[in-house]
Amino acid sequence: MKVYAISDLHLSGENTTKPMEVFDSQWAGHAEKIRENWEAVVEDGDSVLISGDISWAMYLEEAQSDLDFIGRLRGNKIMVRGNHDYWWGGISKVRAALREGTHALQNDSIRLGRAVICGTRGWTLPEAHGTAAEDIKIYNREVARLKLSLESASAKRKEGDIFICMTHFPPFNSKFEDSGFTALFSEYKVDKAVYGHLHGFHDHASLYHEKDGIEYYLTSCNLVNNELVLIWPGNK
Repeated sequence: MKVYAISDLHLSGENTTKPMEVFDSQWAGHAEKIRENWEAVVEDGDSVLISGDISWAMYLEEAQSDLDFIGRLRGNKIMVRGNHDYWWGGISKVRAALREGTHALQNDSIRLGRAVICGTRGWTLPEAHGTAAEDIKIYNREVARLKLSLESASAKRKEGDIFICMTHFPPFNSKFEDSGFTALFSEYKVDKAVYGHLHGFHDHASLYHEKDGIEYYLTSCNLVNNELVLIWPGNK
């Protein structure tokens, strides 16, 4: 089994008022490019991690065609919520809308083959100046949710497993400094972490970074040429 990752698909199957090419011409036809690469590299039994910002839809029924698009693709699909996934409400309803082989994580984890996978949305990290009180409140809540997810994963983990954690937001700040997220990754001995949210090569928009023995992968689709990133076995 191989594990791939991609994020920030920003699909708009039932929300044509916001196609991604209005932001930049590089987004033209990006969903089809993702599909073509996916079908070329993923085999049955492989897993693909999708770290949020899945659909522009506002409501679950509007997101259904985008979820079906993902559900028809080969392999196991594991997703967490992004900051633009407004359609993602109650987890039971989200899971009921997913096709077989597609999994939504929320305060929990999943074990597929030798891979144990967990994650949470994350949030804007407190910087030295100017972080709003509301952002700090959400950040602390997301750190607590990550801990729940890691506890769940740790209970499933067996010797020889690969331990992967997903967040939508970057888990470190613009200087790659520690945060509540990276501290938990280290505490629970995560092997690899994947994230998205960033769409330009600036500050901490490095596609690969290693910190405290943990490998970090940025997988926003426009930064990886709309191609899946091989997470495990390693692609170094």
